[in-house]
Amino acid sequence: MTDGGTHVPFGAIFDWDGVIIDSAALHERSWHALAADLGTAVAPGSFLRGFGMRNEQIIPEVHGWSRDPAEIAQLSERKEELYRSFVRGSGIVPLPGVLPWIETLANAGIPRVVASSTHRLNIEIILEELGLAGAFTAIVSAEDVRHGKPHPEVFLVGAARIGLLPRRCVVFEDAHVGLKAARAAGMRVVAVTTTNRAAELSEADLVVDRLDELTLERVEELLATAAPNLA
Repeated sequence: MTDGGTHVPFGAIFDWDGVIIDSAALHERSWHALAADLGTAVAPGSFLRGFGMRNEQIIPEVHGWSRDPAEIAQLSERKEELYRSFVRGSGIVPLPGVLPWIETLANAGIPRVVASSTHRLNIEIILEELGLAGAFTAIVSAEDVRHGKPHPEVFLVGAARIGLLPRRCVVFEDAHVGLKAARAAGMRVVAVTTTNRAAELSEADLVVDRLDELTLERVEELLATAAPNLA
């Protein structure tokens, strides 16, 4: 692992749902559909409790549907099949401010990583739908890690994929478990108020309503504050 050299100011690591797209309603719909298949229901508030977690955590810990690994895997795959069926033709679009910020990063040569508990096929299908198949340098998905957020693994793997130390990376997140994971990874974190209000995002270094409120200089200042010797 290197620090990426002096030509790369930082690495940009993005959560997916709630940061690049807002597919919360589609995910919630798929959980309800899965519950209906099982002849049960989703408990009130459980969707928000599980937001940002892996299915392998949500199914036993949030919904309490099974603790058998094989059955959990089957339920997880069924849920994602339902989700993808709802995505097709949904007209999903990037969140406001996403495209200008990605373009700014790309023009500056900043490596861009999706690091999410979402399954890879879900991400790839939506990137194709949005015409953004080449927008990210790397993708880290549910299949690439063993531990879900708030464990830092997904962000650490993301940093490794672009050859940067964690301290040279900035995470863009919306969920509390993601903010905790970024902190645990030793990274600076910018929160977007997609899922939570600004007052509820005190764990972040910076809070914005839209990603295009940011500038390269503003993000680099976060890193300089974290470690002045790296500025």
